Amino acid sequence: MNNNFISRIKNVDRLFLIAVIIPTIIAVIYFGLIASDVYISESRFVVRSPDKPASTGLGVLLKSSGFTSGSDEIYAAESFIESRDALYALNKGNLFEKAYTDPKISVFDRFNGFGGNRSSEELYKYYRNKISIEHETNASITTLKVRAYSAREAYRINAALIGMAEATVNRLNERGRQDLIRFASVEVGEAKARANAAALALSAFRNSQGVVDPEKQATVQLQMISKLQDEVIAARSELLQLRAFTPQNPQIAVLATKVQGLEHEMEQQLSLVAGGSKSLSSTAARYQRLQLESQFSDKQLAAAMASLQDAFNEARRKQAYLERIVEPSVPDEALEPRRLRGIFATLVLGLIAWGIMTMLLAGVREHKG
Repeated sequence: MNNNFISRIKNVDRLFLIAVIIPTIIAVIYFGLIASDVYISESRFVVRSPDKPASTGLGVLLKSSGFTSGSDEIYAAESFIESRDALYALNKGNLFEKAYTDPKISVFDRFNGFGGNRSSEELYKYYRNKISIEHETNASITTLKVRAYSAREAYRINAALIGMAEATVNRLNERGRQDLIRFASVEVGEAKARANAAALALSAFRNSQGVVDPEKQATVQLQMISKLQDEVIAARSELLQLRAFTPQNPQIAVLATKVQGLEHEMEQQLSLVAGGSKSLSSTAARYQRLQLESQFSDKQLAAAMASLQDAFNEARRKQAYLERIVEPSVPDEALEPRRLRGIFATLVLGLIAWGIMTMLLAGVREHKG
């Protein structure tokens, strides 16, 4: 019987044997006896923010509730999951590497199964093959899948990655809030310093000049000058009358002295209002400049404090949230490898290859003939 079986094998077309039978036997051995079961843990999440434009689908639904998708944070979370930093965090204590170098895993599937290169770069390449991220643009939903050789490890890694993605979004939020408030606080500090300096300069000027408000004091001085002018005019008129009607009146000398005194006092009051470097007119000009600087600094301070309050409100309003739509699953059966499909695909591809090579060889023989 063995001889008959061997003879039958010899009679089989060698090309059919190489292209179809041998690959199919290898596929049966690999998928049936060697390939390890792969468990897939899946989770879904969305990052939403209250002040960003909504997309369609789920984004519109979120917008109706006051929230929209935060695209920047979504891409940041996805990039972190695919990064080396995420792998290093997962591999603390070599936990990730131990999960994928278990002797129970087939030599073809486990990390560094044939020995040799155990570098961080090779581990990262292996890690990227075990995770997949799919982002649905219309709904802004991100699906994370983790492949592992035990249900527990698949769930553990998926849950850890979701936690780190959420921490990444929170860290970006906190950094943005701190920057926004810090810049506004710096502006308030600078405005306070300018306002204090302007107030001190105005106070020092008042103390040095001995006036509180040169403009108001000038108004008082002008009123006094006006009264003195009235008194001078009245005294002069009375003096003229006395000289005209009673030239020998002894009151003429007294009245003349009074007129001179009033004129001298009026000249002094006029010199205080205008005409000198220390007059109220020159003092008022410097006072107005200092007062304008103080008022402008106060307005700047008020605007900066309003900006700081706006920054606090904006920081609260810019909060982005990672919402877990589907928690990481604990798979109860292996979904990969699809053994029957793999064997059947190998058989079909072998038959296609055998048919193509058969036709090519027939054409070559016919051409030679």
